[in-house]
Amino acid sequence: MRTVRTPGRMAARREADAGPRRDPAPSRLAFRVERLWLTPGFRRAVRLGLPSALILGALAGWLGDAGRRAALQQSLAELREGVENRPEFMVGLMAIDGASEPVANAIRGMLPVTLPASSFRIDLEALRATIAQIDAVASAELRIRKGGVLQVTVTERVPAVLWRRGTALEMLDAGGHRVATLLDRSARPDLPVIAGEGAETNVAEALAVLKAAQPIQARVRGLVRMGERRWDVVLDRDQRILLPEADAVAAIQRVIALDQAEDMLGRDLTVVDMRNENRPTVRLAEPGEGATEVETRVSGQ
Repeated sequence: MRTVRTPGRMAARREADAGPRRDPAPSRLAFRVERLWLTPGFRRAVRLGLPSALILGALAGWLGDAGRRAALQQSLAELREGVENRPEFMVGLMAIDGASEPVANAIRGMLPVTLPASSFRIDLEALRATIAQIDAVASAELRIRKGGVLQVTVTERVPAVLWRRGTALEMLDAGGHRVATLLDRSARPDLPVIAGEGAETNVAEALAVLKAAQPIQARVRGLVRMGERRWDVVLDRDQRILLPEADAVAAIQRVIALDQAEDMLGRDLTVVDMRNENRPTVRLAEPGEGATEVETRVSGQ
């Protein structure tokens, strides 16, 4: 009898001969690795972090040798020096505008390097701050111009008054900032003199009083700060105008009006006392030895 083999039986026979059927599902380890690889952070760490770590490790190992480190530092220093000393980065001249000769000489002495020098070795901001410490300098601007020129533009303080402090004379600007020391009064006869404790902190008020006293400017010798509270105007012929603490300008204007109307300051008096607005008085000069002091009330009309 002839046996007929069908395709189904043949497939079953082959499966039986091949042994147990393999499970197509992934193993637990493979599943976890696949899930981990699907994590963006893990993929980034493998693709970027691992190569970086290998490179850093190799670099650290190479730099672990002191000789190689020294050679690398020397090469970098030579490279930097070669770039800094290129002609286009060299500064060969310093130009100073707006400064007097003494201030310009002082600024040149403050330059931390000897020209020509690389612009990389000149700290412009530090040099500007150093120049600004000069009393006569109000402001300074620094820049490096084309052609290797260090341009320094200075704005100097303008002396407004002379402040007598003991035997010394200091020039102050309108804000009371020191400009310079004056050795000889005759060198600046155009500047008025102020004196007394606190005078240097009230320069603006002193200038306002002097401006109001313009009609008698030729007779004004200076202003003296009294008790750090008020001003005395010192005139020639040993005359003084005592101003109040408040409204000193109005008081000196009143004195000027009285002088123009009655030639008050041309008379034989020593003091015009304006400290009491309601009772201005004058003190007459002593007529002779043994004479008594006389005070006279002055009419404001």
